[in-house]
Amino acid sequence: MSGELSTNINIKEPRWDQGTFMGRAKHFFMVTDPRNVLLSSETLEEARVIVHNYRAGVVKPGLTEDELWRAKYIYDSAFHPDTGEKMLVIGRMSAQVPMNMFITGSMLTFYRTTPAVVFWQWVNQSFNAIVNYTNRSGDAPITVNQLGAAYVSATTGAVVTALGLKSLTTRLPPIVSRFVPFAAVAAANCINIPFMRQRELKYGIPVTDENGNRLGESANAAKQAIVQVVVSRIGMAVPAMAIPPVIMNALEKRAFMKRFPILNAPIQVGLVGLCLVFATPLCCALQYPDLIFCHKPVVPKLNRKEI
Repeated sequence: MSGELSTNINIKEPRWDQGTFMGRAKHFFMVTDPRNVLLSSETLEEARVIVHNYRAGVVKPGLTEDELWRAKYIYDSAFHPDTGEKMLVIGRMSAQVPMNMFITGSMLTFYRTTPAVVFWQWVNQSFNAIVNYTNRSGDAPITVNQLGAAYVSATTGAVVTALGLKSLTTRLPPIVSRFVPFAAVAAANCINIPFMRQRELKYGIPVTDENGNRLGESANAAKQAIVQVVVSRIGMAVPAMAIPPVIMNALEKRAFMKRFPILNAPIQVGLVGLCLVFATPLCCALQYPDLIFCHKPVVPKLNRKEI
């Protein structure tokens, strides 16, 4: 029918060129859009139907290319790429900004007492465990033992690091102690991610050449991928956990904040959220999309000698 949308658009891949940083940044600004968390079940189901029908060669009458891509990103934000099942809300990428805004803001606000440090580090690692479970591979699922080991190890590492550094900073300027939560989160990422992806280190991950031809599995590629993920995850935390403490340290010296200390938490959470809105997609864009989660990690443009 004249004017009908072509069925040749490849919606299995991102809309923008993933070989460039800008293309990946545009992709992740869509993937991490926190507004998708608020979408109704009806909207999600409509997007699912549009995507499934389009892949089957059925185009909704009047559907435009922009509407198709919008449906694709709504679908991707809520449904698992391997199983097609609707994911837990707080485990979706679109929930990363609001969830981390609340958790990180709380870690930076309540860092002075030992019980608060332990509690918020535990909450953070529990959230990470939910995200890892939600985005587990459909082809090679993470076992309960792997999830449990990663969770216990990351939580222990984060708490020990936080409490150890907290005790060392008692004689240092107050601003230094504000960065203890960041150090704990960085340490936990260094422990958690390799644990979660230990199967890839042992058996390798699929690698392809520049034409998309699968060359096999590579343990070396898995090491590269995991390093990239660790660096990216820590990079995501830097703006949100480094900039607000400096600003809050200055604000708390002002008479206004001394008069209304109850504003400390909401201001800090707001600052963290502002940083995360930009830091999350931009740091995700430092690596290829498939390397971020545990499902189908692929390192492109490797030749046989590099496997």
